Amino acid sequence: MTSPPSGDPVSDVNVVVVSQNRRDDLLATLPRHEAPVVLVDNASTDGTVAAVREAHPEVGLLPLDQNHGAHARTLGVERAGTPFVAFADDDSWWAPGHLARAVEIMRSHPRLAVLNARILVGPEERLDPVCAAMASSPLGTAPDLPGPSLLGFIACGAIVRTEAFMAAGGFDPVVRFPGEEERLALDLAAAGWGLAYVDDVTVHHHPSPRRHAPGRRQAAIWRSRVLTAVMRHPAGDLARVLGAAARSGRPGLEGMARAVPDLPAALRRRRPIPPAVRADLRLLAGDR
Repeated sequence: MTSPPSGDPVSDVNVVVVSQNRRDDLLATLPRHEAPVVLVDNASTDGTVAAVREAHPEVGLLPLDQNHGAHARTLGVERAGTPFVAFADDDSWWAPGHLARAVEIMRSHPRLAVLNARILVGPEERLDPVCAAMASSPLGTAPDLPGPSLLGFIACGAIVRTEAFMAAGGFDPVVRFPGEEERLALDLAAAGWGLAYVDDVTVHHHPSPRRHAPGRRQAAIWRSRVLTAVMRHPAGDLARVLGAAARSGRPGLEGMARAVPDLPAALRRRRPIPPAVRADLRLLAGDR
């Protein structure tokens, strides 16, 4: 792991990485991080924990005895205890010097809770299409934010203000993964925090070959959308999400079925977003 120069802003940040059964990817990316790392292991069975202890004893390890999904990131933030936390996956890392740049931007914009960096994908460094959409966000750029306003983000390319992240509940144990960012983003906006895309901060993402099949991933995304809608969307918007899931075919129907066991927990956490946030959400969806 690269050590930051003395007095570098990364002294106020840790990188939280969550991984499960991607030992080789992790061992390749851990040395690229320019701040202390907290690795939360989601009950890997491939020897990840032992391998990291041997190869990178400086990494803070939090081994879990079961898979907590994205909620493991919240446990990592609690362990980090720094004013800011940058997230990375086991197949992503912040470009050299850009983590320090992100911290300086966070310090200069006290309402900013989440900074989403530009994410370059693969060795060919293709811009992630979600980042292209963020750069042209119809929400515009608030005068006290460093870039276009957002109501969502990509966790592996984001740095958060710990105070705001924890007050909003972090990543919850209901949604898990993927699509865990939406509920948190809505709650941060409802509390008055800002989220912004910043194009001159870069994260590299080289997707691991050990990934879920596309159809299975789409079903998981629909599961997250449904559960988030149950927790935060007004009744009419919830009905629209359910209708869209049904019309999407097998992935949406499977996603709804997979959401059913978690509906009681989602309903217990239900707190519909305020009208202003709902209006921004509809604007992003193209509804006027």
